[in-house]
Amino acid sequence: MTRPSPREPVDAESKVGEDLSNHRVELRLWLRLLTCANLIEAEIRRRLRETFDTTLPRFDLMAQLERAPDGILLGELSRRMMVSNGNVTGLVERLVQEGLIERQVSERDRRAALVRLTARGAETFAAMARAHSDWVAELLAGLPIEDQKALWSRLGDLKLSVRGAISPGGPDGVLTDTIEAETKP
Repeated sequence: MTRPSPREPVDAESKVGEDLSNHRVELRLWLRLLTCANLIEAEIRRRLRETFDTTLPRFDLMAQLERAPDGILLGELSRRMMVSNGNVTGLVERLVQEGLIERQVSERDRRAALVRLTARGAETFAAMARAHSDWVAELLAGLPIEDQKALWSRLGDLKLSVRGAISPGGPDGVLTDTIEAETKP
């Protein structure tokens, strides 16, 4: 068994890979998926911080607002992002202070706040979204495009399999369906 260099991280997938005979292929696959997702997410977080001095949650919030040009209620934004109202409120406050989004009291319900991107916020988000897309393309460039398409299709099959195995309310009663920007289940 070779030891990882001090710079090489030891993740769960690597540990499982040391002795494949003791681990089911499903476990190894799940750990490989997690490792890939975590590596990509960590790099995207780093690049957002270094290039735009922002965070992934702020990017995600702005992405939700970009999809709702007329604005969205804070409660709906929390639901879409699958985070607490308190977390969204803090993010919204900082983005309002920076002039990237605006908040208005709802005309229908004075207790509810509607938020939307400002013109500056839309311009800033467009630049971040272009960079984000380029970064993801760069990170996946090691796979030929046909392999990427095949993997996307197979992961769609996996998603259907997982959804079929989850009870209707999901784990702990939490809804498992989220808003997705893809066309295949």
